[in-house]
Amino acid sequence: MNNLWHDLGLLAAVVMPLWNIPLIYRIVQRKTSADISLGWLFGVWGCILLMLPSALQSREIQLKAFGISNVIFFTAVVVAVLIYRKKR
Repeated sequence: MNNLWHDLGLLAAVVMPLWNIPLIYRIVQRKTSADISLGWLFGVWGCILLMLPSALQSREIQLKAFGISNVIFFTAVVVAVLIYRKKR
């Protein structure tokens, strides 16, 4: 039973950041990211980047997997927002 929770935790750690894909898709489809606050975007991204070293040093595979996949997919959100940011 313990392995089941371990495996489910690992699956959730990898799948959760995948929810950034619909956000990226919506930005690309509408060709605008005006509704995304840059303060929120860089605040979240900064926190994710600052947590990554701790995640990588952890012995827990779930935390490592979450840290890595979260950095990858949220960085893709940052790139999409910056590409589709219209100058006001």
